[in-house]
Amino acid sequence: MTDRKALIINCSPVKTGATAEIVNIINNEISPRYDTKCICIADYTFEFCKGCRTCHGTAKCVMNDDVIKIIDEFDRADVIISVSPSYWADIPGQYKAFIDRCTPWCDTHEPHASIREGKKGYSVALRTGPGMHECERIIQNIEHFYGHLHIECSGHLGLTSIEYKENVKQRKPEIIEFCRDI
Repeated sequence: MTDRKALIINCSPVKTGATAEIVNIINNEISPRYDTKCICIADYTFEFCKGCRTCHGTAKCVMNDDVIKIIDEFDRADVIISVSPSYWADIPGQYKAFIDRCTPWCDTHEPHASIREGKKGYSVALRTGPGMHECERIIQNIEHFYGHLHIECSGHLGLTSIEYKENVKQRKPEIIEFCRDI
């Protein structure tokens, strides 16, 4: 086992669908090189950002909930892989709500809290339709978030025409190839 840690996030509220299947493939592929942990955004409970901006002056959120647990996982990891389906051409609302709540750790204001430096971030986007434009938008949103946490954007993969987990099987070679660079 290695001392390098990878966090793989199912950004979907569906724990057993196509996104989860991709998370499993990534986990299986990189686990010989990393101590991996897979989480699903649906396993955490947290409120929406209130927009109070208290964190802009204190570097802490006024709410105390599972966002802290997820950010602790981010802090422990050396590599973070976000796997997100398209929900109306964007990341699912649950993952967006998490990103909004990460403002205390983002470099958008001073003071701000921070996670350990030197992390690499990867993103995988999937959608049911054939066009790549929605995947590109999802990837841009995740990479924008990574940038504000000082996570180096190190690679991404867009997968189209995936509606059900059975559709993932035909794309497995692409996912395995993507994992070689992680």
